[in-house]
Amino acid sequence: MADVLSGLSEEMAGLVAGADSYVVRVDGRRRVSASGILWAEDLVVTAHHILEVDETVDVVDSQGGRVQAEIVGRDPSTDLAVLRAPGSLGKAPTWVDPEGVRVGHMVLAIGRPRSSVQATLGIVSALGGAWRTPMGGQVDHYLQTDVVMYPGFSGGPLVDAAGGVIGLNTSALLRGVSVSLPKPTVKRIAEALLEHGRIQRGFLGVSAQPVRLPAGQAEQAGQETGLLLASTEPDGPAEAGGLLLGDVLVGMNGNPLRSLDDLLAGLGDQAGKPAVFRLLRGGEIKEQSVTLGERP
Repeated sequence: MADVLSGLSEEMAGLVAGADSYVVRVDGRRRVSASGILWAEDLVVTAHHILEVDETVDVVDSQGGRVQAEIVGRDPSTDLAVLRAPGSLGKAPTWVDPEGVRVGHMVLAIGRPRSSVQATLGIVSALGGAWRTPMGGQVDHYLQTDVVMYPGFSGGPLVDAAGGVIGLNTSALLRGVSVSLPKPTVKRIAEALLEHGRIQRGFLGVSAQPVRLPAGQAEQAGQETGLLLASTEPDGPAEAGGLLLGDVLVGMNGNPLRSLDDLLAGLGDQAGKPAVFRLLRGGEIKEQSVTLGERP
């Protein structure tokens, strides 16, 4: 038994040592430094909430080298930010897709709030499908662990037993819960920030409220509730696209609209793209194409 525990202990220490090369310190706030993960040799992904500056931030690599990195972009709704360093910081790690992760898998949360890496051990405690954060960001998979998020661990990696990175840790999305942003979300948001410097979220320009559909219309629509348009912004996307006061939206791009959350999730990062709305007007089902704007 002692040999098994000793072997496991050595393997865990080896995983932490392996992460030392790609976990950096991010000095983005006054009190406690936080962590970041190399996304490319000159790019770092980290947590948005640990940045109290707007343009540049100091990053310290595994060798103690300090560089001033540019903040390429940040997305408060998913608590993700991308930094660009003036030179190479090292080699990015291998990210693991979340499909192979199971509840009960052993994981390590790793951070560099000071000069050397630190680690805490735990398990994956809950998994789920796509979810929307309290600030409206879309996360592709729900990944919760029981690891203790010590000060400065936000922005650091969640590492599986094989040494792959399965998520970016954050303590800011859900109060009192340790969640990690999985690879698909980090990739999607990072690429958008690199291209545009911000997330271009869709905007319809309406005020809407959920309503229960009469029995006949519910049967037509195949659902019991929809979204009644109470107002449209003058010259906004909805008005320009032909949506009218009193329309009841029941679908968007083939997905049902039963609540405001459904609409917000559908708008997502669709700014500038056409969206086909299914709606009830005058007791009849119609379809209307609307080109979405960008949320101010």
